Amino acid sequence: MGQELECTLHYRRRTLAGKAYLETDHLLFRGEERLKVLFQDLQAVSAGAGRLKLEFAGGPAELALGPAAEKWARKILHPPSRLDKLGVKAGMAVAIQGEFAADFLAELRQRKVAVVDAKRPADLIFLAAENGDGLARIRTLVARLMPAGGLWVVYPKGVSAIRETEVIRAGREAGLKDTKVAKFSETHTGLRFVIPVAARKATSQAPGSIRRDPKGPAARR
Repeated sequence: MGQELECTLHYRRRTLAGKAYLETDHLLFRGEERLKVLFQDLQAVSAGAGRLKLEFAGGPAELALGPAAEKWARKILHPPSRLDKLGVKAGMAVAIQGEFAADFLAELRQRKVAVVDAKRPADLIFLAAENGDGLARIRTLVARLMPAGGLWVVYPKGVSAIRETEVIRAGREAGLKDTKVAKFSETHTGLRFVIPVAARKATSQAPGSIRRDPKGPAARR
């Protein structure tokens, strides 16, 4: 989620000033003291009068967030799914490159996306890279990416076979811009790349380029 707000925290009979961070699976407060509450440990969540109340072992804690309190409560109670975080929407053309777990493929089917073959343009491309050698495929996949699309490189966390710096370098060398990191699973991270805006404009203006007609399928200029 990645939201943050200046606020006060009421915790264990103390009122502390600091900043609260609403993340994907936890809420973090940093100030005179630090408090991290995992969503999975919450027993109850409520909001009212500009205050967010969290019930958990060792709590409760109450944050004065103002108008954002109810919004944060909804997001904690109804966190985005993995596909939401990855930007996958129904009707998108999605390409899969490499080996992915069955649960991810099942989620895509449930989201009703169009899984396209290796020759068709895609709104999103998911590339599984278990080591540095898999990154060489990024350059060839760029040609398949729709101008406003995204390429997710999914790679294992904390292994020597592939590092985040390698992934970023490979994407940038292919002419892409890294824009987002997301937790893909307990063992893997996803890093999203997009075509820079200037390059999208140049491509759309080039003779013979392909564009998507909002009233129909892709059309050739």
